[in-house]
Amino acid sequence: MLNALAASLLLLLVSCSSEAQVKVGSKVPEFQLKDQDGKLFDVSTVLGKQPLVIYFYPKDETNICTKEACSFRDAFAEFGEYGAKVIGISSDNVASHQEFAQHHQLPFTLLADTANQVRQLFGVPKAMMFPGRVTYVVDKQGVVVHQFNSIREAEKHVSEALTALKTMK
Repeated sequence: MLNALAASLLLLLVSCSSEAQVKVGSKVPEFQLKDQDGKLFDVSTVLGKQPLVIYFYPKDETNICTKEACSFRDAFAEFGEYGAKVIGISSDNVASHQEFAQHHQLPFTLLADTANQVRQLFGVPKAMMFPGRVTYVVDKQGVVVHQFNSIREAEKHVSEALTALKTMK
């Protein structure tokens, strides 16, 4: 019985395919979502102007997601040194993002993907039953130059993104 359960869990993990996932070398998909202030953000307005760090996370105010967001906040000046725009995306609504940003003094853009359309557009895989945690570093031309996927190592998303930005300079 235990072996059958373990096999089922393994099959579930493997079946969360990332075939359609945006990969290194891909052009970043164009999208529009509302930010934490209710303003429509269109990624095409920043493509060609600056590098982007786009990170998908499961949910505002959860333990690991808060650690990740605060790590991006704490390294925000370093991202600025590379001219990078940091963008966090989850399925939370605008009001939740606004509270989350204010509560933790987050100086970057949070986008509300309430229908998970952009998450699906990027092909962000699920981690078992939970929304995945994936960070994409995008160069000025809109090409993904680095991708990091880890549901548990939330704070490592920051160091991975900074390392990728350093290699772009």
